[in-house]
Amino acid sequence: MCRPSVPDMTNTAVQPPPQPTTGRPPLRTRSRAHAWPLLPLGTATMLFAVGGRWDIAAAAWIFPVLLLRFTRLSRVWSGALWIWAAHLAAAVFWVQESAIGFNPVVFAGALALAALQTLPFLADRLLTARLRPAPAALVFPAAVAAVEFLITLVSPFGTAYGSLAVTQHADLPLLQVIAVTGPWGIGFLIAYAASTVNGLWERASWRGALVCTAVLLSVLLAGGARLAFFPPQSTTVRIAGVTPARTVTDTLKTTLARFADGPAGVAAAPAAEVRPAMTAVEDDLLAATRREAAAGAKIVIWPEEAVRTREPDEAAAIAAARQEARRSHVYLEIGVRVYSAAPPAYGRDEALLIDPRGTVLWTYQKAHPIPGSERFTPGDGHVPVVRTPYGRLANVICYDADFPALMRTRADIMLVPSHDWKEYGAAHTDKAGLRAIEGGYALIRQDAEGVSAAYDDEGHVLATSDYFTTDRQTMVADVPVHGVTTVYDRIGDTFAWLCLAALAALTGTAVVRPRRPAGR
Repeated sequence: MCRPSVPDMTNTAVQPPPQPTTGRPPLRTRSRAHAWPLLPLGTATMLFAVGGRWDIAAAAWIFPVLLLRFTRLSRVWSGALWIWAAHLAAAVFWVQESAIGFNPVVFAGALALAALQTLPFLADRLLTARLRPAPAALVFPAAVAAVEFLITLVSPFGTAYGSLAVTQHADLPLLQVIAVTGPWGIGFLIAYAASTVNGLWERASWRGALVCTAVLLSVLLAGGARLAFFPPQSTTVRIAGVTPARTVTDTLKTTLARFADGPAGVAAAPAAEVRPAMTAVEDDLLAATRREAAAGAKIVIWPEEAVRTREPDEAAAIAAARQEARRSHVYLEIGVRVYSAAPPAYGRDEALLIDPRGTVLWTYQKAHPIPGSERFTPGDGHVPVVRTPYGRLANVICYDADFPALMRTRADIMLVPSHDWKEYGAAHTDKAGLRAIEGGYALIRQDAEGVSAAYDDEGHVLATSDYFTTDRQTMVADVPVHGVTTVYDRIGDTFAWLCLAALAALTGTAVVRPRRPAGR
């Protein structure tokens, strides 16, 4: 009987079981050691994309790529803590470069805003591993747009800080998308690009990159087509913005600085101590109005708090402006700072529009006093609109323009008397210019101690003037008298709400799905 043969196993390797095919490229190996250089690089880049005077447009596209990569390579909660610290550093940098000065409200706001801005990175870190690549790529952009929107709802800072759209203020083809989405569309696109780059970094899959590229090119082409084929074509009106001469302004500043107790002291001061300096400013503004009317201006706008008057003298100051409007036959918008004895604000911040017959068409109270700086009682937030031979005129004051919902008004020309300072004036005017594209109207921002500018409804700069480069800041622009009705004006913040809904849906999907294996 022959012994049965036994197969030789000495050179036979044990084969691993076959791996399931997912149709997705495998994830590249993650190394936390490579994460740490990304954090300082991303933070340093973010300092130049905070809506300040040193912004660089490209920085807004770069820093999310670096910081998002850092969070994906880091542990969940330690990574989120570092991202919060990075955003806090950016907020502090913005406060310093803008010369705002720290106070309890500003510091608390910086802490809270940094926490909110960390949420998109945390959401991406928690959710993307449980989603397929296509929906995973939408987590970060939807969260960024949603958080930018929520900041305007839950904080008193509006879009003054935390909105990426203003970093792209010079890119008009890109900015046209905000006429549909509001400013949140820019944040979405920037974050979408960052998410796509990180997906490409991890998987080397080009499908998502091609989709993102197609979306960005479509937005740019559509924006360029709007600028090329649908420029503003209505008749124009000559509008002049005038600011008091430096000499009378400096004299008034010196006079008011004598009162250590501030507005309360000014309100209680003897008339002989403050009235001459206040009257000199008023006379200078009236003379400038008369000069610009003689040169052909039909609408004249003074800056915020151009006229400073004690409450007993307010009626006389307004009467002088009414008389000048009749004499020069212009629509005259005046900013008035009233000093009163009523605490805690000891006064009011208001703007009046006077027609060529000398009739006061509205008296508007500032709806959003600057948090931590102004104690004025807010106005009712109703933006006044009046029909004139030069279209529908509307009016807000300075910081009000940082709130897109307030600025969504059916108007043709929006007047924005403002009062900034050297370090922040230009950046704040750039922010206000976005409202013109969103609302489909021309916007005139006359800024005392800042940069004044006039924009048409597509964001073109029609005129500009810097208070600090001239002895007398006068800005003259020929402004279209008919605006357009934008999609954003009709649907409001629908895009932002859709981003919130999408984020909720993605979160729900991720919760019920098992975690995706990291790959070998």
